[in-house]
Amino acid sequence: MAGGNAIRGTRVGAGPMGESERGESAPRQRVSYWCANGHESRPSFALEAERPESWDCPRCGLPGGLDEQAPPKAPRNEPYKTHLAYVKERRSDEDGEAILAEALAKLRAKREL
Repeated sequence: MAGGNAIRGTRVGAGPMGESERGESAPRQRVSYWCANGHESRPSFALEAERPESWDCPRCGLPGGLDEQAPPKAPRNEPYKTHLAYVKERRSDEDGEAILAEALAKLRAKREL
């Protein structure tokens, strides 16, 4: 249990700070971004700031665009490929057989020594 002299309900930096102590905030504008699922995100930017063309939706993670009628399409994710799948893309079955035969010949030559 906390001691009797503990200050409760406060946090570091809390207090009667106002605009005068923090400085004035820049004028802001809210911009609407729309994702493919129809979610609207409204981040705020400083008036002088350049607003980005896309903004990730905080609800579903898809990219959102400025046009509600034509939001960006969801990115296409390639399925995970194994090492063997990449090897099969680079080599034909005949190449594989030739490499295997060469490796086996080297191993057999070492055994005979």
